[in-house]
Amino acid sequence: MSTFFVTNLDGETAEIEIRPDWSLMEVLREEGYEEILAMCGGSCSCATCHVHLEGENGLPLSGLGPMEEDEEMLVMTTESYDAAKSRLSCQIPLNNELAGMRVTLVGDEA
Repeated sequence: MSTFFVTNLDGETAEIEIRPDWSLMEVLREEGYEEILAMCGGSCSCATCHVHLEGENGLPLSGLGPMEEDEEMLVMTTESYDAAKSRLSCQIPLNNELAGMRVTLVGDEA
């Protein structure tokens, strides 16, 4: 079983099972993280599923596809934008290569 870690807005961290072929946004919503508003339903048009991502021990993630231009434009407009960590969770398809990934929720970007 491959897992990743999520830190919520209160600083609490939980270990979550990777569900291949689900988006990170779908898993976070299914696990009850209501901070992930996902107002556009995962169509990469609102940035309300913005998260910060890191690999194990703060290393860059392998297995993560590159950010497309529309995603980059959206995350750059958020208050908590971090060029090294910001991604839209709706644009992250989960796979076992992302085991150990650290996801930090960044709050309401609406």
